[in-house]
Parts: sequence; structure tokens; C-alpha cells
Amino acid sequence: MKRNILITGGAGFIGSHVVRLMVEKYPDYRIVNLDSLTYAGNLANLADIEQAPNYRFVRADICDLDAVRRTMREYAVDSVIHLAAESHVDRSIRDPFTFARTNVMGTLTLLQAARERWNGDWEGKRFYHISTDEVYGALALTRPEGEAPYGDELFCEATRYDPHSPYSASKASSDHFVRAYHDTYGMPTLITNCSNNYGPYQFPEKLIPLFINNIRHRKPLPVYGRGENVRDWLYVEDHARAIDLVFHEGRPGETYNIGGCNEWKNIDLVKLLIRTVDRLLGQPEGDSEELITFVADRAGHDLRYAIDASKLRRELGWTPSLQFEEGIERTVRWYLDNQDWMDRITSGDYMRYYEEMYGGR
Repeated sequence: MKRNILITGGAGFIGSHVVRLMVEKYPDYRIVNLDSLTYAGNLANLADIEQAPNYRFVRADICDLDAVRRTMREYAVDSVIHLAAESHVDRSIRDPFTFARTNVMGTLTLLQAARERWNGDWEGKRFYHISTDEVYGALALTRPEGEAPYGDELFCEATRYDPHSPYSASKASSDHFVRAYHDTYGMPTLITNCSNNYGPYQFPEKLIPLFINNIRHRKPLPVYGRGENVRDWLYVEDHARAIDLVFHEGRPGETYNIGGCNEWKNIDLVKLLIRTVDRLLGQPEGDSEELITFVADRAGHDLRYAIDASKLRRELGWTPSLQFEEGIERTVRWYLDNQDWMDRITSGDYMRYYEEMYGGR
């Protein structure tokens, strides 16, 4: 069937990969990218598909109910893939109100607008909410020595929510609202909770692009604590494939966990990045380890995340295509080959472009 899909946050990191995949894979679909272009939104991420006949961009805030209603009406939206969110934990610690507004009230606004638009006619409709593994809290690090995995316990879809940061608390709340709209109104909703993403177009406040850029410019590499925290990493294009699959084949009302099966301690990840960037820059491998700077640990820093994605594999046949070392190689090459993209962000030029185009952010 033909679809009119509203993708929120489509100018961001994960969102831009999902928009590109949908636009290119489904020429009969109309893909509407709704993004407010906050600091992490960048239409340059979609320059290669911005003229596609089945793509539209709408600049609007997901908390603006009238704007969301208007967009859904104008484009006859029958499906929502909701990625728009404030996502940086450090920012949430400094400014929790912004995270509550965007992640909680923004999600509620979209749910209400979709409920009004579809008015109980759920046939062929989809409201798909993309969330995070951080809602589950933290796992124990039971095997601190040697190779991953670092413990037997994994987050599964039935794991009790136990968020520890303002960011994860806001995402947990939004998840609950999505389930409430399914249970109360019968809305056909889907939720996925995903592990850490990496790859091209990630805003350079996040660890991997930040450290690639810092190594390039011989700047310090700040590592929280002693770098013992463990994360499960997933290449962003694998995540986009999973979103496509869940959107089309997932069962309404269900939750699916998406994980990379790639557990890495932060310090080991940093050293892999250093070796890869040094090699690709023609420097002795490991030369940049002198840039590592251990800093005071983040407040409430969860020790370990790890996803059990067996439900997604068993029911829908999805598995990640890349192991971490291969994904890191691709990622580092992309950032080094696209230094202009990075430089426009770090200089702020990309924001001035949108100020001229849209009259301020």
C-alpha cells in the first residue's frame, strides 16, 4: 500500500538515515520530514535526497499541536515514525526541563494529533516511537576482565524500567504515554528501545565523532572516570534497517529491543578509535593515546548497558550486519573524508545558514 509517513527529527543523526532509506527504498511513499532544526538538526545531512519527488520538509516543533495537526491534515498522514528527541545525557543534567518538554510533551502532542486525525479508524495506521535502552537503568559488570560480554544479564523487553538520568526518565515517560494510547484508545503503536548508535552524520557532542575530531586537531580526549563503563554499539544504518522492518512487519502494541551485540568498555573504544584515526592519518598507531584525559565521572553514570535483541531476530529475522571494528573503520573514514561537514558544525556556519533560510532558529 502507498503511505504518507511523517518522520519526526528527520534532520538529525538517526532520523536522516531513516528518511534517506525510506525515500530511496519506497518511491511510492510520501515521506514528510518534520524537524524544528534545533542545534542537532542539519538539513545538510539530507542534501542528496532533498529534491526527491516523494520527499517533503516541514519546519515545525513537535510540541506545537496546531502545526502538527496542520501537517498531518495537509499531507494526509497515515503513519508516524517518531525520532525527534533531546538525547544528550550531559545536557539533560544541566537542563532537565527542555528534555521533559520535547521528549514527554512532544510525544504526547504527536499522539494526540494522530488520534484526532485517525479518529478511531486504525486500519493501515502506524504510530512508531523510537526509544533508548537507557530507560532500563544499569546492568552489573560481572566479568570486568577479558573480552566482552561483560556479564550474563541483558536488557529484554520485559526488563523493569529504572531510569537514572533526566534524559532516560523523559524517554521512559514518553514510552509509557505511547503504551497508554494503545491500551486506552486502541492506537496501533510500536516501540523500539535501541543501544548506542554510531556512524556518519552524528552531531559531534557524542563520543565517537567528538573524539575523531579531537584526535585530528590534537585536542584532549576527556574520558569519564577510568573508562570502565560498558556500552553496546550499533551502526546507524543497521538501526535504520531495523526501523524499516519493525515499521512494516512489527505487531501493533509490541516492543522490540534493537542491539548491536557489540559490548565495549569506553576506554577500549577510545583506544580503538585512536589506532584507527592515527593509521588513516598516516601517524604511528597509538600515537594519540597521550591525548587521553581522565575527568570526574558523570553524575548517575550507568555502568553497563547490553541489549537482548533475540525477539527481533526470532520474530522478524533482523540481525546487525557489522561488527564494531568494521563499523568504526567506515565511520572514521567518513568523518575524515567529510571534514567540511564537521568544520561547518564546529564553527557554527551550519546554524547561520538556517538563520538566513528560515529567519532564526
